[in-house]
Amino acid sequence: MSSEIVSFYKDKTVFLTGGTGLLGKVIIEKLLRSTDVKRIYMLVRAKRGEKVEGRFEAWKKDQVFEVLLKNKPHALEHVTPISGDCCAPEMALSQADRSILIAEVQVVIHGAASVRFIEPLQQAININTRAVRLMVQLAKEMRRLEAFVHISTAFSNCVAYKIEERFYPEHLTCPVDKVLDLTESLSGETLETMAPALLGKYPNTYTYTKALGEQVIQEEAKDLPVGIFRPAIITSTFKEPVRGWIDGLQGLIALVFGSAYGIVRLVLVNLKVNVPVVPADYCVNVAIASAAQIAKIYREDKKSAIPIYAYSSCESNSLTYGDLSEQCFQKGMLMPNENMIWYPFNHNTACPYVYDIGTYFYHFLPGFLIDIALRLKGQKAVMVERYRKIDEGMKSLFPFTRRNFEIKTNHTDQLWQSMSPEDKETFNFDMSSLNWDEYFINVMYGVRLYLFKESPTEESVAKGKRNIYRLYVLDRVLRFVMILAASAFLWFLYNLALN
Repeated sequence: MSSEIVSFYKDKTVFLTGGTGLLGKVIIEKLLRSTDVKRIYMLVRAKRGEKVEGRFEAWKKDQVFEVLLKNKPHALEHVTPISGDCCAPEMALSQADRSILIAEVQVVIHGAASVRFIEPLQQAININTRAVRLMVQLAKEMRRLEAFVHISTAFSNCVAYKIEERFYPEHLTCPVDKVLDLTESLSGETLETMAPALLGKYPNTYTYTKALGEQVIQEEAKDLPVGIFRPAIITSTFKEPVRGWIDGLQGLIALVFGSAYGIVRLVLVNLKVNVPVVPADYCVNVAIASAAQIAKIYREDKKSAIPIYAYSSCESNSLTYGDLSEQCFQKGMLMPNENMIWYPFNHNTACPYVYDIGTYFYHFLPGFLIDIALRLKGQKAVMVERYRKIDEGMKSLFPFTRRNFEIKTNHTDQLWQSMSPEDKETFNFDMSSLNWDEYFINVMYGVRLYLFKESPTEESVAKGKRNIYRLYVLDRVLRFVMILAASAFLWFLYNLALN
């Protein structure tokens, strides 16, 4: 049996937003490596005085494309940057570029988003909600459109702990039309004062505005061949195109990095809670496969319900935060980093009050002492500020790490079962068969190579092991000294009480 997915993409023109992000890069790489797409138009925004052409040239040099270019040296010639901005009126597209997209595009994958949990509400609405409306309006003009995939998040409806593959408009305090009207008529400061009332039970602006974006799809994209992809916590790649690839400090990977660096020592988390992590390359395969499925559903029934594909770890092969912590520590010890500043360890608590007290001793006091040393050396003090951001990030994650979420993936499971053996091999996303031991070896390999920028050569790994042994001895000596000091202080208090 031939590949239905490869056949679907043959000679297709794809328009992608979010192509400079982690998921976008891997989507583009996978399409170019495994299918015969004709053209990929990629929306790129000029920023910080850097033109679109310059950003695109730098983008092409990313390590994620090395395997692709070895096999297909001219593959990136099929990618064309389009200057625009998802947050600007009419997406800041020139009339010529807009006409090209309208005339040529057959598949749209909208992945541009702000993933910052603490983004100011107006900014979050602009990119996570209004941009969806602008994309829908553009898609309605596309003459050859066959599939539109809107990438949301499995936590877009996190006010419920059992999340099914359906829309949840009942959780929104205000319809999306009214929210967008408020954003246009009010200042950012005024809107920020209204944020608690608008968010309701949503824990942050990210999940709230992603939920609003889904309502835009529900209300305004009914007549389009559209579907929603809801991935859970996206981490580094498992195997494709290279193992462990990651392009920045995002979410859970930032926590793993901080722990491996020896900076993060206290974590606010319930270790018994299941962690819904999914590899980036598996997510990409779902996104690519779902576009073909959306087109098929629409061809068969143009009035069918909008399909939603949630993607998370499965019950039969689950992982807790305790498992994750242990996996990262054990696998990190196989190839320790050369430049870690302290022996990696984590103490964990699920009590915010204990965390608030503990973080002063585990983070802010050491950070203050390090900053003093930096100032004495004539360097800029940075550690206290870093710990402030770590603390802020830890607390923003706690609504998702304190209890379990039941994320239903029925549609995604059905999609997997409907795929041919060839497609299952080429576009694998079966979480039930994922080997966690192998995966976390790759995660820590990627953290070392792509974040610490340390190639895992024999010499480098040997240096890392010498460094971690030295830090282990220092850590044990410091603990012994602290125990002696505490004991001496208690003995002093005891004698004082007797006298």
